[in-house]
Amino acid sequence: MKAWARIPVEWWIAIAAGLLFLPGLGTVHLFDWDEINFAEIAREMLATGSWLQPQIGYVPFHEKPPLFMWLQALSMSAFGVNEFAARLPNAVAGIITLVALYRIGRRWQGGAFGLLWALAYVGSVLPHLYFRSGIIDPWFNLFIFLGFLAFIRMGDSPAAGTTSTGEKNRAALFAGLWLGLAVLTKGPVGILLPGMAAAVYWALNRFRLYVSIPRVLLMLAMLLAVPGFWFGIDAWRNGPEFITAFFWRQVAMLTTEDAGHGGFFGYHVVVLLIGCFPASVFALQEMVKRSTGPAADRPGGTASPDNQQPTTGNLRKWMLILFWVVLVLFSLVKTKIVHYSSLCYFPLTYLAALQLHRLWQGGAATLWSRVLLGGIGSLFAAVTLALPFLGKHPEWIAPLLANDPFAQGNLQAHVTWTGWEALAGVWMVVAVLFLGHRFFSRAQYRSGIVAVFGGTALFVTITLYYFINRIEGYSQRAAVEFFRQRQGEQCYVMTKDYKSYAQWFYSRVAPITDPRAHDQDWLLGGRVDRPVYVVCKVTSAQDVAAIPGLEELYRKNGFVFWVRRGGEGGHGAQGN
Repeated sequence: MKAWARIPVEWWIAIAAGLLFLPGLGTVHLFDWDEINFAEIAREMLATGSWLQPQIGYVPFHEKPPLFMWLQALSMSAFGVNEFAARLPNAVAGIITLVALYRIGRRWQGGAFGLLWALAYVGSVLPHLYFRSGIIDPWFNLFIFLGFLAFIRMGDSPAAGTTSTGEKNRAALFAGLWLGLAVLTKGPVGILLPGMAAAVYWALNRFRLYVSIPRVLLMLAMLLAVPGFWFGIDAWRNGPEFITAFFWRQVAMLTTEDAGHGGFFGYHVVVLLIGCFPASVFALQEMVKRSTGPAADRPGGTASPDNQQPTTGNLRKWMLILFWVVLVLFSLVKTKIVHYSSLCYFPLTYLAALQLHRLWQGGAATLWSRVLLGGIGSLFAAVTLALPFLGKHPEWIAPLLANDPFAQGNLQAHVTWTGWEALAGVWMVVAVLFLGHRFFSRAQYRSGIVAVFGGTALFVTITLYYFINRIEGYSQRAAVEFFRQRQGEQCYVMTKDYKSYAQWFYSRVAPITDPRAHDQDWLLGGRVDRPVYVVCKVTSAQDVAAIPGLEELYRKNGFVFWVRRGGEGGHGAQGN
């Protein structure tokens, strides 16, 4: 027992996170668009040996810098080109994030708070789910948040505590390092968000300077050096093409409903409230509490004017600013995608942890928060209880999709539902809602916190185990399986009238040497040297059928598969 007790808490957190995030990473196909998009860029880095310029379909990709794809390419080098390797970097990010939250929380507010913060993060639906995905945001958000905290430590606000001059200088270097890595992951928005938060804090502080100019310059020097190395090499080799195209891409996403991803103004409010359950409920309670000071969080604390507040109250202010900056900005942005507001997960779970810490130390929960907790939890339970039975009876849903032939085709997929999938909903009802209510109603808050957040972490795991493969079976598996069958065949593969990256990744398209392979008119009407396979949705089948020379192979689950016969020649599959 003594040997177990000597193992650092960080190791236990890392082991628990690994057990949650690693199993099952490779059991389901990558999802269009974002998962396959980045994985394909990484695969093409390995196929071409060119790691400096991101490519998709073997043409330059200007939407993201390459850091995340480098991580995926390294993973694929070790574990092969597959789903596990594509998702592994985010599982590693999850382990690092939880350990970092514990250490940061312990440094600022004690070990119990650090554990509660990590628990709030891993025990909330979307924050947990993203660590089991292949999207770019977990690393991007981690870099921004670490840079944001380092920026706080390099300043003179109360949240910096008793940091020495040397520590502040090191914090400035680390702030530049982390934010530079964020820029190298997803672009200048990596400094826009923390920069806006810093500006808001400055304004609320009556424009009094709270950080020394030399340290800001030191931070900026490091920030520019980290991504500048790659941007400089790219500009030297390829000219300003990436920077120009990337800039206009960001403008399009800010000002238009890009790629059909529109939504109402309060879209991200709903996403955070429901998607970050149950932490969102406790964070909301923290936001609306009467006292803005840390009196409830720290013995002897009192609400004070800014720059006179104890550390907890000032750090809380920083977190609120970051939360609202991200939420308001992406509510104003025309393009609405779930993960755009994912940086909010850090301040949201911090605010939730403040409430959890108060309960842990003997505080009391409000009735309305318990009701809201039960309401949102019941929604998750209802969906996971109902889906298996709707899956066994697709005819119940079909009338609702009468005007969507593609969705009707999806419903025809052969997906086996046994009814055991409802165990996820049963778990939510029993382990989270019932036990949570039982413990909270008896003021046994420590047991209630573990039941609610630990139970939700396992709920996500159970739900993914039972549902994600079946959902993929409806949405894209027919097309993915067709593309996989093209591996090793000398052919061209393309989609028509819908955007996808699956044909590149799952056909394992070899490097393209004939520029005509990018010309859709040539593929559909020119003298081709090998078969051209075309995939479309049933909604455009009539238009595609009118193209001379295309032969329909079959239809499956809303997709239609065609071939245009060609001669032999070339090496490996190519596509468009």
